[in-house]
Amino acid sequence: MSSLRDNLIIQLGPGLFGGTTLGHWMKLLWANGFSIAPQCMLRAGAITAISAATTACSYYESLRYSAKVRDVEVQPPIFVLGHWRSGTTHLHNLMCVDKRFAYPNFYQVLYPHSFLSTESTITKMFKAIVPEKRFVDNVKLAFDVPYEDEFALCVSTHFSNYTSMAFPHAEEENNRYLTMRDVPAEELAQWRAALMLFLKKLTWKYQKPLVLKSPSHTCRIKLLLEMFPDAKFIHIHREPYSVFRSTRGLITGWDRWHRLQVRDFAALDDYLIRRYKELYDVFFEERSLIPEGQFHELSYEALDADPYGEIEKAYAQLNLPDFNGVKEDMQAYVNGISNYQKNSHPDLEPELRATIAQAWQRSFEEWDYAA
Repeated sequence: MSSLRDNLIIQLGPGLFGGTTLGHWMKLLWANGFSIAPQCMLRAGAITAISAATTACSYYESLRYSAKVRDVEVQPPIFVLGHWRSGTTHLHNLMCVDKRFAYPNFYQVLYPHSFLSTESTITKMFKAIVPEKRFVDNVKLAFDVPYEDEFALCVSTHFSNYTSMAFPHAEEENNRYLTMRDVPAEELAQWRAALMLFLKKLTWKYQKPLVLKSPSHTCRIKLLLEMFPDAKFIHIHREPYSVFRSTRGLITGWDRWHRLQVRDFAALDDYLIRRYKELYDVFFEERSLIPEGQFHELSYEALDADPYGEIEKAYAQLNLPDFNGVKEDMQAYVNGISNYQKNSHPDLEPELRATIAQAWQRSFEEWDYAA
């Protein structure tokens, strides 16, 4: 039953862009030459229908909530940084155990225009159709689990490298939104406004500091500090070959769920190598901009071995609220995931390993991983 349900979601679900507005959806189609693969037409139709409903809901939400959220002050966020498949989700979930913090959830990031007015109703109506786990691993999936704010930025502006999940033919063009360094000033202003509005809505709803996680933010430190000078950052790194193997699987899983075009997987390895290097070249350049006491770094390997102890260290380094206040809940969460089954991935070819070792040399050396 679960497999049938998941296959129906893959075939008929809107994927990433159901929560966009109809106007934005038409602009996105225009920008991509209305190029939709025949096998993805049902998904495109679902997006069109749902985005029309989202547009109506967004108008209502704007009328009802704009005045309430306009002057909300966003408390300094905590940003979880790290490349995809480096343990960012695990770290984010651990940090979100603390009820003194809040976070954007799966529903909210997919429906940023309308979640204040629709979440309570829609999540009850469609709870049964959400897959029990993510398509890329065995991490629990539900409407209320912590999720990446990058999805909200992609849905609300399309100025995101995540747009390529649906439109992989424009991957190189969309990759400029990874660092946000070379985008037009007008697009950057819209991106900043969309992020701020989304965080204001969350702050109005929860009245708590936010814990945010999006791997793309790893190379946006300067931009994020301009917006949130007192923000705190936790960076997690992982053995690079493991990151590469796992990211391959991630792209395959995302493709099934979100695609509107057929991806050329023959070019994937080269793209992943270049993207990782671009992300970390900027990270290494901008990391020193973070004021003392606002940055902490840890390894996935250490977090996997001792999640409780590593989170306690992060609390101390970043001067977060008393860790004693979350000890019991944290231990219960750690115990609850003790039987988690990790994915397995095939070994890399020697030639590919050599290419990765050369391209990612600084990461191997910086964190003392064997190349």
